[in-house]
Amino acid sequence: MQGRRFGQGKGHSFRGFPQKTAPVKVGDEIEVDIEAIGSKGDGIAKEKGFVVFVPNTKKGDHVKVRITKVLRNVGFAEKVGEEKKEVIEDTEDF
Repeated sequence: MQGRRFGQGKGHSFRGFPQKTAPVKVGDEIEVDIEAIGSKGDGIAKEKGFVVFVPNTKKGDHVKVRITKVLRNVGFAEKVGEEKKEVIEDTEDF
């Protein structure tokens, strides 16, 4: 009889702990705050504790992104909207 080794059953990682599922999937559009910059220059955001890398952003940006790739521990996204900033125009009459 061949049995499964501990931790190698369905839904479990190598060490026997339940696998986490990412809170996002490819195609999801979410708004995130860029909390830091990674070593390769990509912005780092978190969605429910899940790390998402977003290129062409800087720390402090609040952007809408589309998830492009999801791995076990991290995700990747692209910006789909610019940071929302309120613009106040001076409308003095001369």
